[in-house]
Amino acid sequence: MASKIKVDQIQTADGTGTIALQNQLSGMTGVSMPTGSVLQVVNATYSTEIDFTTTSYVDTGLTATITPSSSSSKILILVSQCGIRKPAANSYLTLRLMRGSTLVTQISITSGYNNSSTIASTSESTCSLDSPNTTSAVIYKTEGNRSGASGTINMNVNDVTSTMTLMEIAG
Repeated sequence: MASKIKVDQIQTADGTGTIALQNQLSGMTGVSMPTGSVLQVVNATYSTEIDFTTTSYVDTGLTATITPSSSSSKILILVSQCGIRKPAANSYLTLRLMRGSTLVTQISITSGYNNSSTIASTSESTCSLDSPNTTSAVIYKTEGNRSGASGTINMNVNDVTSTMTLMEIAG
């Protein structure tokens, strides 16, 4: 059985006034939340190892979909791509975050690498704020390629998991 509290007014702490409620909270939806409020959160993970052997961009497998409740909403995107290994000096991985076929941001991953042929491992994170201006489903994904020297760059090695979190922020 659901409980209800019924009051017409709430008195201020110092007793000098009252606050009239008159259904001010009934029917509150995500659309009526204050600007900057988090309206929904979507999380996706991907842990299958991926090999990057060319300079052409390929999907990393990390994808998440969100349906904004308002066209004025912004989407905060947090991405962590993990377990990156390269076999050759002067090679690096370029990742880009896409909304459908639209570039949101791009990063070149060089941290954790040295100038020898020793295998190096690292992970990279990025944070972006996007304005998709729609209430239709929006698909975000990452793509990557091998840049620089030849060889294969691997992602999600040693059973690590890459993650993407999408947060709808009221606009």
